[in-house]
Amino acid sequence: MAITATTASGAADVTESVDLGPATALSCRECGTRFPLGPSFACLECFGPLEIAYDFGSAGAEELRKRIEAGPASIWRYAPLLPVPADVASKPNLNPGWTPLVKADNLGRELGFTAQLHVKDDSGNPTHSFKDRVVACAIEAARAFGFTTLSCSSTGNLAGAVGAAAARAGFKSCVFIPHDLEQGKVVMAGVYGGELVGIEGNYDDVNRFCSELIGDPAGEGWGFVNVNLRPYYGEGSKTLAYEICEQLGWRLPEQIVIPIASGSQLTKIDKGLQELIKLGLVEDRPYKIFGAQAEGCSPVSAAFKAGRDVIRPVKPDTIAKSLAIGNPADGPYVLDIARRTGGAVEDVTDAEVVEAIKLLARTEGIFAETAGGVTVGVLKKLVETGQLDPSKETVAINTGDGLKTLDAVADAGLTATIRPTLESFRSAGLASA
Repeated sequence: MAITATTASGAADVTESVDLGPATALSCRECGTRFPLGPSFACLECFGPLEIAYDFGSAGAEELRKRIEAGPASIWRYAPLLPVPADVASKPNLNPGWTPLVKADNLGRELGFTAQLHVKDDSGNPTHSFKDRVVACAIEAARAFGFTTLSCSSTGNLAGAVGAAAARAGFKSCVFIPHDLEQGKVVMAGVYGGELVGIEGNYDDVNRFCSELIGDPAGEGWGFVNVNLRPYYGEGSKTLAYEICEQLGWRLPEQIVIPIASGSQLTKIDKGLQELIKLGLVEDRPYKIFGAQAEGCSPVSAAFKAGRDVIRPVKPDTIAKSLAIGNPADGPYVLDIARRTGGAVEDVTDAEVVEAIKLLARTEGIFAETAGGVTVGVLKKLVETGQLDPSKETVAINTGDGLKTLDAVADAGLTATIRPTLESFRSAGLASA
């Protein structure tokens, strides 16, 4: 629907009518106060986080289901449930989503599953991570609010997604990352021709800098996808929930294991599941959500295990750099969801992350980055400790491609070097029995 957007600091100096589909307002997650749609992320009443409120219309579940199924093989099949215009699929965008839900039978057998185990493999997105989903939604808000430059604070994958989406859509881009990221992610973020800036410090330092830049004239006209556009950006993660349920034949999985960085992905997947229930697109039944962290950056896991509601920030020290956010913004909400659904938040060591990357690759032919190693490692640990039931249908989410974090498995490689002769081949013990 068309509404009037009220601009905030850092927005283009215009007030114009915008079309963000079924989105009607920004609503505070804490106090419920509503604000006009615009480039804002914090409540002016209580400083709580803002999220999108919708009017999904009066279409019945069957009509809506048919409309979705007739849509494109991308997240835009769910345009009626997202803060995007109805004609979004015709705009220059990377069109991410509709990634495989893999029946992980080999991995399931190895871990002792008697029910179906699935891996939602989001490494097949345009820049090989789930971040393409969130950027796709954010860029539509950036268009609506008249921004000219796309930016972000990033642990790597988001920087690449913003650079690529900006290039496709004709935006300028300037993204900020910790100076010591994996080289594969640095190259992928830099190849799209935008500005790529390394900040001396960790992700939390980068994020603080970006928040300061928003309020400075130097950042005028800039849309920071995970700061002043964060409410729109976060909605892209809901599409993981939508796809999983549709790919399961329009039903909820019983258990989901999700990696935690800021915690936004986990909270939005839960929001997506709840929306599907309320719209009548899936049958309401219990499900459990589990969060996965690396031991070297596990503030949410530590709080969960200690029974605390407060997340104590930590200084990250892990190979899983895409999850290395020491002060996760959505951490408290992750705790609420894990407890409400009967799930848990667990962590694994870097050594377990590496072994899990290899396990997934060996059993299912999926090469995950370190975040995926965290998810599979935690999945394994949850089964071993009895926190997750292997007799219930489970989905584990792989958020990115292992080609971005090659250093983690650098010991993998040649198993033999031989001369180009059959004799050498046999001598190496490679011939079949």
